[in-house]
Amino acid sequence: MFKRSLFLGILSGLFAGIASLVYQKVYASSLGEDFASIANPSAIIAISLFAGIVAALLYWAFSKWLGNKSEIVFNIVLVVSSFASILAPFAMKLPFDIETPELFPGLIVPMHFFPALAWFTLKPLFIRSEKAYQKIFA
Repeated sequence: MFKRSLFLGILSGLFAGIASLVYQKVYASSLGEDFASIANPSAIIAISLFAGIVAALLYWAFSKWLGNKSEIVFNIVLVVSSFASILAPFAMKLPFDIETPELFPGLIVPMHFFPALAWFTLKPLFIRSEKAYQKIFA
């Protein structure tokens, strides 16, 4: 269980990082404002990977401690922490040479939800619910 959870966390973190980089390129090309000096690609990948690994460790710990209730508790913690993390871009002080600082939260805020979306998307491929498995193969 630990290996599958960790592999899921790493893979979902990488997918979230790649999706964030694609989103950053599309955002920069559509608005003409590039925030790559503030949100550089290596930091985006590293933070997404870190979020995926933390999610994997929490999922594994919750499944050990809480048993049947671990899924709902983990999902709530992941969603609440994703929403709470969007406060950071609004509190961030940007350099004065940025022409349109009001566009920065529009770039960063959606990226905070990509790790959770990647986790929820890839989880059925790695960790299956026993009840769902029994219904499929019954």
